[in-house]
Amino acid sequence: MTELTRRQLLKYGAGAGAGIVLGSRLGPWDVFAPPPAAAQIPGGTLGPASIPKYQTPLLIPPVMPRAGRIRLRGGQNADYYEISMRQFAQQILPAGLPATTVWGYGAVSSASKRGLLLHNAPSLTIETRWNRPVRIKWINDLVDANGNYLPHLLPVDQTLHWANPPGGAGGRDSRPEFDSTPGPYTGPVPIVTHLHGSIDVGDESDGYAEAWYLPDAGNIPAGYAREGTWYDFFAGKANSKFGVDWGPGFATFQYPNDQRESTLWYHDHTLGMTRLNVYAGPAGFFLVRGGPEGDKAVLDSRTGTTAVLPGPAPNEGDNFPPNKKYYEIPIAVQDRSFNEDGSLFYPDTRAFFDGIEGPYIPDTDISPIWNPEFFGNTIIANGNTWPFQTVEQRRYRLRFLNGCQSRFLILDFDDIPGVEVWQIGNEGGFLAAPVNLTAVNGNRLLMGLAERADMIVDFTNVPVGNYLLANVGPDEPFGGGVPGVDFPVADPSTTGQIMEFRVVPAVAPDPTTPPMFLRLPAITPLPAESVTRPLALLERESAFFDGPAEALLGTVAGNPNLGPGVWTELEWADTETENPSVGTTEVWELYNASADAHPIHVHEVHFEVVDRQDIVVDEENQTVEVVGVPTPPEPWESGLKDTVTAYPGQVTRIRARFDKPGQFVWHCHIVEHEDNEMMRPYRVGPVQPGQPA
Repeated sequence: MTELTRRQLLKYGAGAGAGIVLGSRLGPWDVFAPPPAAAQIPGGTLGPASIPKYQTPLLIPPVMPRAGRIRLRGGQNADYYEISMRQFAQQILPAGLPATTVWGYGAVSSASKRGLLLHNAPSLTIETRWNRPVRIKWINDLVDANGNYLPHLLPVDQTLHWANPPGGAGGRDSRPEFDSTPGPYTGPVPIVTHLHGSIDVGDESDGYAEAWYLPDAGNIPAGYAREGTWYDFFAGKANSKFGVDWGPGFATFQYPNDQRESTLWYHDHTLGMTRLNVYAGPAGFFLVRGGPEGDKAVLDSRTGTTAVLPGPAPNEGDNFPPNKKYYEIPIAVQDRSFNEDGSLFYPDTRAFFDGIEGPYIPDTDISPIWNPEFFGNTIIANGNTWPFQTVEQRRYRLRFLNGCQSRFLILDFDDIPGVEVWQIGNEGGFLAAPVNLTAVNGNRLLMGLAERADMIVDFTNVPVGNYLLANVGPDEPFGGGVPGVDFPVADPSTTGQIMEFRVVPAVAPDPTTPPMFLRLPAITPLPAESVTRPLALLERESAFFDGPAEALLGTVAGNPNLGPGVWTELEWADTETENPSVGTTEVWELYNASADAHPIHVHEVHFEVVDRQDIVVDEENQTVEVVGVPTPPEPWESGLKDTVTAYPGQVTRIRARFDKPGQFVWHCHIVEHEDNEMMRPYRVGPVQPGQPA
């Protein structure tokens, strides 16, 4: 919950240094204070303390099988997949407790007899090669055995600006009006998949929030819109560009894969429903390998030869369960809550968040179901609550993803004696140089929502035994600062634990290059910017209650570096205000006038983090003004990124080059924020002929 005292400090005290403290970067900790006592996080009827821990081995996601290889126009070879989203039961809780009904992606066809046609949450990893395009037919298969649509597993708030299929062609993708407070939507579920981190992708394949589509079900009610506002336009564009047809219940996207070797992930992105669709389960890793800035370009500084990174990772066609050991492992960390019957719990009333019991829309400005943030009271890693992973006394490459709803994670390896932790990559590929997190950051790493961290964890000197990977992030909205000092750390008995490492002797000498000797591929800096855009991160307070009604983005008029700049609140439906010309480089200044940190994701591009600087926020006059001196990005923010943490009381500056024309979005990746107005469309280049108004 947003704290009034923090908001007051930002409003009145920033000039005296309060903004600097509250917006300070999460840096090294010389002293760690004992954490304040924390109450158990509310959730479903299954208490997290009753769930046995470390009963289930960590699932290492297998590789998604290809439906085939195809030749594109012009003769280039590409990989082709047919992937659907389905509903199924999965054992997320330990054996002996009930299974959980979830959604997940999975292949529906395989060119190989060994291909694993498995739907899971998280879904199988899509392994790809640099500069080899990938074409995917994404299928909405949320139907029952009779071909009738399945309603959502979770309560859908119809009062947001959302996909709104009941509105028909004229009312879809809108905030509908009601004469009385509606209950949750129970109709067919729209989906559209976004490959998070893909750059240079056409807008028709980016998973635009208004390009959703319903399943091809036999009982869609008359008058319902079956596709979003942009679906037909993008379908025509895909046909013209790639010669592919879209149809009932599916869309076919194509990804160029010409970016740096990096860790991507795919998930749903439907307007006003992302928080619910992703919470139900569908997400997976997508790895780009190779190229001039890939693994083969990493050198051993002692010899100048190619370095040896920990591996192997799973390959397509591997046995499942595997009959070999993996030393490169992707790990998606998420938070969830459960009921005693194993079902997922997600709030069905705003009262869950802050006790506001109504009246709701249309009588006030508070939506009846939407919660400003949600914090699950269990932690799951790769689809299981509190799993364990057996590791040898050697080096491992672990690719972490923060896939939580609203929770910032602070991974804490410090309870593992003798461990050494290095970060070598983030969202945009390899860093400028390896960062020894053990030496410079106390074995800890802050991960905002949707951020990825490519890490080498060295267990060589760890004594044989069982050890916890902890989380010392908060069980509440994050605003920066020091764990246990500026905020209570996560409940050490539940959400303060992520997984267990069971360390055993190495079975053979470790052939990998020690991280201190890794020379990572050089990063080509982006050109100097020709445009600087002041933008605002905002929160709209309710006119009726003490609590937020919406999270918002906006613009800032004037130059806050020279004097107060006035912000303007903008919603999804407002005309695009960010319209870079094709080929230009811009700096976006993200002025955070809210009380919380926001992980900001810009589709279509990778960007450089330039710096951060403290600001004075004047809520009464709706102005921001820069004070103090800029601070550089953290070492683990070097290179290129697609998501950045913007702290309250600061401006965060990012630099990006916009090369691909089209319609895209930028947003906060706290998915509850994104679903209630903290997402904006932006367009690169001119309006496209025939695009929706």
